[in-house]
Amino acid sequence: MTAHKDEQIERLLKQSLAPTNAQPGVELQRDLWPAMLRRLEEQPVAVPWFDWALLGAVVVWLALFPSAIPVFLYHL
Repeated sequence: MTAHKDEQIERLLKQSLAPTNAQPGVELQRDLWPAMLRRLEEQPVAVPWFDWALLGAVVVWLALFPSAIPVFLYHL
């Protein structure tokens, strides 16, 4: 029973997914890794405003409730 289902799944997958070598001689036009490195270097390091708001809320919370500092450190 399991072998039949495995064969059926394999057959359905082969029908639904095109083989990667469907077009012989097709290759990438260029290497994508240098473009990826450029994209990673171009992204500015910017912290959104809500991250600063969350940090401020945590600082205020720890200032008002200093006994919560061990709890906070435990969850880091």
